[in-house]
Amino acid sequence: MTDVRMWFDPTCPWAWMTSRWLLEVEKVRDVTPRFSVMSLAVLNEGRELPEDYRAMMDRAWAPVRVVTAAARDHGEQIVPALYTEMGTRIHPGGRKDDLPGVIAESLAALDLPAGLARYAESDELDDLLRSSTAEALDRVGDDVGTPVVQVGEVAFFGPVVSPAPKGEDAGRLFDGCVLVAGTPGFFELKRSRDTGPVFD
Repeated sequence: MTDVRMWFDPTCPWAWMTSRWLLEVEKVRDVTPRFSVMSLAVLNEGRELPEDYRAMMDRAWAPVRVVTAAARDHGEQIVPALYTEMGTRIHPGGRKDDLPGVIAESLAALDLPAGLARYAESDELDDLLRSSTAEALDRVGDDVGTPVVQVGEVAFFGPVVSPAPKGEDAGRLFDGCVLVAGTPGFFELKRSRDTGPVFD
């Protein structure tokens, strides 16, 4: 069994695509994905950003703080299910502008205390959030965003993929990512995106 860890921000559509891919990989490879938070709001602190993106980053604190609180109070094992509940509403559900509603419904769906929602507007757990974000950056460097994936000792940003491959196609992409990222001296492989996230 190979330990696979992914760092995500619940508001990032590309991280969402990668997480759905990893859940497909789990079906065809001997891997167990674990999910940890990585905050885009933390990554963008102090940066000059366009006004609309700054507003998006301001909103992005809420769900990642609630996931952090849920993990602290109810264990890391709750994170994948809570991420799935939130992400399904935010991304294929198209509710990125209704994060309070998304948070409340996601907590209720998992019978988690409604009071966890209060952390959305609180910075009291931001040290945990910053620590988890720094842990991801320690593995890949500070010029990336979400998602970050680690397979054993190999870590990389991405893959950024749309739509998320399924079945053996997901497994082949996983094999290739691990092979390429594990090659000494390999740093980057990229091409321009010509499509947005396809939530199928």
